[in-house]
Amino acid sequence: MKVSPMVQKSSSSDAPMDSGRILDWGREVVRLEAETLLQVEKRLDERFIAAVERILACRGHVVTTGMGKAGLIAQKVAATFASTGTPSLFVHPAEAMHGDLGMISPGDVALLFSRSGESEELVRLIPHLRNRQVVRIAVTGRGDSSLAQGCDLVVEIGIVEEACPLRLAPSSSTTALLAVGDALALSVLKARGFTPEEYGRLHPAGSIGRQLSRVEDLMRTGERCPRVPPSTPIRDVVARLSRARGGLACVVDEEGRLLGVFTDGDFRRHWAQDPYIGERPVGRLMTRPGLSVARGTLVRDATALMAERHVNALPVLDEAGRVIGLVDIQDLV
Repeated sequence: MKVSPMVQKSSSSDAPMDSGRILDWGREVVRLEAETLLQVEKRLDERFIAAVERILACRGHVVTTGMGKAGLIAQKVAATFASTGTPSLFVHPAEAMHGDLGMISPGDVALLFSRSGESEELVRLIPHLRNRQVVRIAVTGRGDSSLAQGCDLVVEIGIVEEACPLRLAPSSSTTALLAVGDALALSVLKARGFTPEEYGRLHPAGSIGRQLSRVEDLMRTGERCPRVPPSTPIRDVVARLSRARGGLACVVDEEGRLLGVFTDGDFRRHWAQDPYIGERPVGRLMTRPGLSVARGTLVRDATALMAERHVNALPVLDEAGRVIGLVDIQDLV
């Protein structure tokens, strides 16, 4: 019985693959893309400076656009600008012609990404951006392309050989477009003096946002931050620690200023030598003055101090040395 070609197996699919060749293929792609980036670095010139200056002067949005794989790069670049303090959005060039032009305002700066500079959708968009008084910056491979000729500025990546074995699939070119987009966004970041604190305010969720928060944003207060006078018996301090579900009590004076700290570890160490420790005043056995951090300290710096000194909690003090809260490592990581 004759087997249909649709279900016949290719003999080559059953042949064992040469793992060494696979590794060589992968390394060649990485090498070709790395070589492309070195070429792009050398091509950056005064036009790149002018592009950064136009973006810095922009009082509206940086609008990125592109078709296909270049459009995906444009989306990522818009996200990078937005996350580093420059208002930015991506507009699909085809959708722009069907109403999304309303997302673009006079005074915006448009970054148009295209390897060839001949993408029909981008070229058709140019006069409409011009009519809306939008500064147009092309990021493209050719300075004489239709896209480049319709823009105010051109940042060239040059003629790029794709790392694809067929020399067809966008690979080296998209890497180059992404690198230039990142270079623009991060040069603007440096020129503006964008700080880690500002970055943290734009990334409030997740570990990045937590580490760039200030300690007062995450500190424990009230009953969760035990504060006791130095005359307090240690049995009462331990009870306070238990209720607070923490491991550190702050010993304070009448004004609430920090005198020292007492931890559950201190209790265990002293109890092994003194069975009557519960009756002792905490002021006699506290660690004086103990580690602390000031209000306004970044969480990442408080975390680093805890790791360096092998402690799990730190009092937070105001400008007068008064205890206003407590940061615990459990809340910071």
